[in-house]
Amino acid sequence: MVLLHHLGRSLLSSWSMLYDTFWALVLGFTTSGLIQAFGSRRAIAKRLGDHRPGTVVRATLWGAVSSSCSYAASAIAKSLVDKGSDFTTAMVFMVASTNLVLDLGLVLWTLMGWRFALAEVIGGLIMVALLTVVLPRLTSFTVAAPGDDEVLADEAAPTWFDAAAFTLGDLTMVRTELLVGFLVAGACAEFVPTAAWHALFVVHHGALTTIENAVVGPVIAALSFVCSVGNIPFANALWHGGLSFGGTLSFIYADLLTIPLIAIYTAFYGARLTRRLVLGFWFVMSVAGLVTELLFRLAHLTPRRADHPIAPHLHLSTVTTSLNVVALVVLAAVLMTAHRGRRRGPSTRFAVDPICGMNVTIATASVTAEVNGATYYFCCPGCRDTFVTRSLQERGGPAIT
Repeated sequence: MVLLHHLGRSLLSSWSMLYDTFWALVLGFTTSGLIQAFGSRRAIAKRLGDHRPGTVVRATLWGAVSSSCSYAASAIAKSLVDKGSDFTTAMVFMVASTNLVLDLGLVLWTLMGWRFALAEVIGGLIMVALLTVVLPRLTSFTVAAPGDDEVLADEAAPTWFDAAAFTLGDLTMVRTELLVGFLVAGACAEFVPTAAWHALFVVHHGALTTIENAVVGPVIAALSFVCSVGNIPFANALWHGGLSFGGTLSFIYADLLTIPLIAIYTAFYGARLTRRLVLGFWFVMSVAGLVTELLFRLAHLTPRRADHPIAPHLHLSTVTTSLNVVALVVLAAVLMTAHRGRRRGPSTRFAVDPICGMNVTIATASVTAEVNGATYYFCCPGCRDTFVTRSLQERGGPAIT
């Protein structure tokens, strides 16, 4: 009975966090879907052919209005590289799309307060600046630039159906991360004692704690598979478990360093370049967390753990409930629009990854497979390999290229 009592409290904590952030998730993903549908990735790729300051600024802005899903970001970055984007600039785009997007900021503000949301923006900009300096010295990845005809080839006009499909695709893509993130955070609030957290990182040792926590934050992120917006509840648990402000920030920044994503980088770019990329990300994310903490200390803006409890009590506030009702209406409209789009037939501009449900731009897809004469498009090599394996098992060895 005691175990069931604590389990119930854990689930209630998870539900409370989801209740507080549901409207922010729907708003963020819907906005991202609109931008992805009505933007031209080929035109973007042509304008990201170097890593000069102006180009980096464009990549940062485009990333900030793109998908927040880490897996989607890695696939988009690869497609940009394939279409002629500079490698460093494509990585800047990827970092911006997972650290400077609206939905992430809204969830951070709701769960952890405006100071964390502001720190996410400041740290994201610091990471962009550091990547621009560090990555060109670690990597020399180049691809043949596409011709003007290829880059400027006409694409089918996007529709509202495409925007709805992108929104649902991104939500489908991160549903596991979100679910696990909220459940883990609720479980941590109820079952993990403070002493257990202290075994993971150094606490109460002044400057040593500040530096060590900023370094270990990305390591914790790499060992978890929770990424994108789903790592915010887990970050909240770490913060209340004693991880420093900078360490918590470096953990949040490192949602591009989970083991599944490192495997994707290896498939995309090879083991040698992936090792350098991971080391570069680790350095940049740790330094960004450390510098942001120091800046907030100087400005006397460091948040207090008591300001936002790890597991807020479920309270049906009028504002949050109203926002959630509006979000439900918006989500219902997105679902109906996507359903109508599917009834009209397949899009000529986008395809749906048959494994994870993500929308993939056909013109810039970097991972495909041909099965019995039909072409399928995927967000990453892992989804393709899973699909190929299932096809072989179900159809007894079809022709696959």
